[in-house]
Amino acid sequence: MPADQPLGEFQLIDRFFARARRPTRADVILGVGDDAAVLRLPADHDLVAAIDTVVAGRHFPFDSPPHSIGHRVLAVNLSDLAAMGATPLWATLALTLPAADGEWLGEFAGGLLRLADEEGVALVGGDTTAGPLTISVSILGSVERGTALGRAGGRAGDVLVVTGTLGDAGAGLGLCMGRLAPMDPAAAEALVKRFQYPTARVAFGRAARGIASAAMDLSDGLVGDLPKLAAASGLAARVDVARLPLSDALRRSLPIGPARELALAAGDDYELLLAVPAPRLAELEAAARRLNLMLTAIGELIPGDGVEWLLEGASYAAPSSGFDHFR
Repeated sequence: MPADQPLGEFQLIDRFFARARRPTRADVILGVGDDAAVLRLPADHDLVAAIDTVVAGRHFPFDSPPHSIGHRVLAVNLSDLAAMGATPLWATLALTLPAADGEWLGEFAGGLLRLADEEGVALVGGDTTAGPLTISVSILGSVERGTALGRAGGRAGDVLVVTGTLGDAGAGLGLCMGRLAPMDPAAAEALVKRFQYPTARVAFGRAARGIASAAMDLSDGLVGDLPKLAAASGLAARVDVARLPLSDALRRSLPIGPARELALAAGDDYELLLAVPAPRLAELEAAARRLNLMLTAIGELIPGDGVEWLLEGASYAAPSSGFDHFR
């Protein structure tokens, strides 16, 4: 095809996603190229399914690097499976594009497929349409029957823990949008990377099965997500804001107050929030150490409803909500 000839839908698929026509997993019976995929679930496993949509100008700046967009749209789905303790297996992609830009598509496909390879995920189907840049990924995985983690299993006295550090992605987005002025170039680079290339805690989610009593991923910020976990478990929560894990990059970029605000409300960190019985906390900490992953206890589940935020023993006025698409 001449370089200046516009790409059609099927030429687009062949050029940038042709490798998906060659199944990389033995459990893909039919993949890209048929009307639907035919997949074989492992014996004695439950199917775990999730879907996320990202929209230009809403979830990422219009000028974001396409490689990071490809990575990110898969990573946010992987994070949902991580929260369930599931193993990701297959994904489908629905891609709405304002134009079939070959350079943009090459970078986008590279980011998505590289992460898919790292996590052993096969792209097994999808759709392409013309319109405002909108990308949906549906991801499918499996978990041994009856062992999936959920939000509703917490019990009073369970310790609340989070993986990694919080607030970095919010600061990274602020830097990308020009709302936050970089104070330290190295710190700014680290924060932008945390927004553009989130890490789904898939291995830790699997390790937490059978130890944690409840779990969810932090996509909308702790103040938005923790109440959901507590309510699903029929409980309240108490959090010591001073314990929130903040990265060195975030501390070098912002005073402690604004840094804590981002850690509470910014979202997009895609870390895991888990409830674990106190006698089993050491097991979960050992699992985190094996994966070289930071794990921080920030509070506990208690009888009642709502969330009590404390700082140095006094009541703390946390932001009223996390990320909300319609707020």
